[in-house]
Amino acid sequence: MNQYLNQIDAPIAIMLADSNPLVLSALSELFDRDPRFSLVATSATAEGFLGTVMRVPVQVGVINWNLPVLGGAKLIEVLREQATAPRIVVYAEDTGDLPRRAMTAGAAAFSPRSTPAERLLETCVEVADGKMVFPFLDVRELQSDPIHQLSRKERIILEALSKGLTNRELAKELDISTNTVKFHLSNLYEKLSVKNRAQAIAFYYSSRLALESKQTPGIPR
Repeated sequence: MNQYLNQIDAPIAIMLADSNPLVLSALSELFDRDPRFSLVATSATAEGFLGTVMRVPVQVGVINWNLPVLGGAKLIEVLREQATAPRIVVYAEDTGDLPRRAMTAGAAAFSPRSTPAERLLETCVEVADGKMVFPFLDVRELQSDPIHQLSRKERIILEALSKGLTNRELAKELDISTNTVKFHLSNLYEKLSVKNRAQAIAFYYSSRLALESKQTPGIPR
């Protein structure tokens, strides 16, 4: 039995999401057989996953990156805004820079589909224990990156700042009050270790966030 089993008082509440019914069925059977886990629900879509975890306590979510309709990246970004959101394990084909993209989005782990099923189970146990699991990637590098510390709303504001919008224009663009804009800006400056909007804009253009926004159409809402 895994060394972490004795550290967990109750089974890990887990939810699965994959658009492939065969994969979803196989994963359900895999987790159902393991006493370390309690399978809460499954879903074929990102929206279905989100709707469930907002209502039912889930500790760990295992999702495919290409979930309809939102997709894995947007789903993780939305979940980052929720205090009780599950930690996410992306279970997908290890292609290109997908592990790094998943890590940057805010996932807790990446598990390639090519690895043995037992490795996925172990990854989920480690994630439930508070660890980040990304094979071949330096997790410490990401954890020290200020961009990773930004919330979804703060990323949107930082991108909007780069376009020269005033606080009043930001408030209108994001449909929030100017006081709320000031609150987000204060948090943003602190996380980036900058003193004003000019320095924040300079940080934006010197970071990979500017490149990512050019590669992804539209601002995530």
